[in-house]
Amino acid sequence: MAKQQPRNRAHISLWKSLAVIGLVLGVAACTSNAATKNDPLAGLKVPDAFTPLTVAPISQPTFPFPGTDGKYHLAFDMQITNATSVPASLNAVDVVDAQNPTKVLASFAGRQLIEPDCNYGDCNRLRLLPAAAAIDIDIPPQASRSLLINFALDNLGQFPKAVMLRLHGTGVTNPAASKDPSGIDILGAPFNISAGTPPVISPPVRGNNWVAQNGCCDPGWAHRDAIMPVNMKLNNSQRFAIDWTRTNDQGNFYTGDQTKNESYVDYGTPVYAVADGTVTSTLDNLEANAPGKLPDPETITVDNIDGNHIIMDIGGGVYAMYAHFIKGSLSVKPGDKVKKGQQIARLGNTGNSSAPHLHFQLMNGPSIFEADAVPYVLDNFGYQGQVSQASIWEADSYLSGSFFGPDRLPSSQSRSKQLPLLLAIVNFA
Repeated sequence: MAKQQPRNRAHISLWKSLAVIGLVLGVAACTSNAATKNDPLAGLKVPDAFTPLTVAPISQPTFPFPGTDGKYHLAFDMQITNATSVPASLNAVDVVDAQNPTKVLASFAGRQLIEPDCNYGDCNRLRLLPAAAAIDIDIPPQASRSLLINFALDNLGQFPKAVMLRLHGTGVTNPAASKDPSGIDILGAPFNISAGTPPVISPPVRGNNWVAQNGCCDPGWAHRDAIMPVNMKLNNSQRFAIDWTRTNDQGNFYTGDQTKNESYVDYGTPVYAVADGTVTSTLDNLEANAPGKLPDPETITVDNIDGNHIIMDIGGGVYAMYAHFIKGSLSVKPGDKVKKGQQIARLGNTGNSSAPHLHFQLMNGPSIFEADAVPYVLDNFGYQGQVSQASIWEADSYLSGSFFGPDRLPSSQSRSKQLPLLLAIVNFA
């Protein structure tokens, strides 16, 4: 007699399939739950409200980093838009803990937003698009401003995983209003500030008396507010960049003829790879500028603005960018594998530059226009105080004079895993 087939075979197969599907869905649910648990924006509650001012990040999610002042710093930029037909104003901004909005981490008001007589320092954070200092706190109908946000806390544990902005000012308070703005106090725009940790790299130069020109993070200096409209968006890949310049032991950037690049202490200095990596792009055909003046703006393009330069993939989605080299000094080409500490070029004065220096930055992509800035730290160096901001701001275009003052320490302090801040004096072994 023929063996009878189990009449429930189809049902068994069905249940097996359902079990597999259930297992897959269960794994997906666990993965989703884990992702949600690790998402610093998950579970945030933003109160429903009509907000005449809207906020959009110019920066990508970021993270705090330690600086040479012993504090932890955070820096990012926002675009603020008056999305109504009625004038609005921005009187003050609070950065608050996104999970506990009653906890204020930093506040900006008064001269911190607008101060026509202030050239640098903790002032003029409210900007016309893309980056010129705004003339007042008013934001006309359907107009936008950029806002530079940076502050420091004593230790890393004081930073939450995400922040929100609380905006104080004036504007209409309901969508039907067509006039008569009144006071507003609005909360929103959650922003991730726990998106990673600072990459640790070695210095790009060696020797003593290096000055971190245009370093992070005060407004008014060349990199902090270098927001540009590129690739149909606002972008700043230079937020944490440094223009490394070098003095002699007397604090002079040059000796002799100030009109010659060769008179500058750092001209021709070897530049080294800060990490193992692969060269992605280079430029090595631009002639040197004469010191003391920028090149004709009509000659500057997106291709040559950084002069002779190297961009290198150093792994983990991070790219190192070095700029303004001497023509013909590059010793690497696209595709080359480079080791940390390997000499790659010599410091020069090409592109949008008025004096010899090394422009250095990290970013999260190979394009200086598409990528966002990445904060970082140097593995080891000696810290020897500060050059005063006033002395640099008031100097002539050649940086004439001695720049060592009372803020220079009598001896070098050993530092590890910090970012040299604006105008720090640094010694590299």
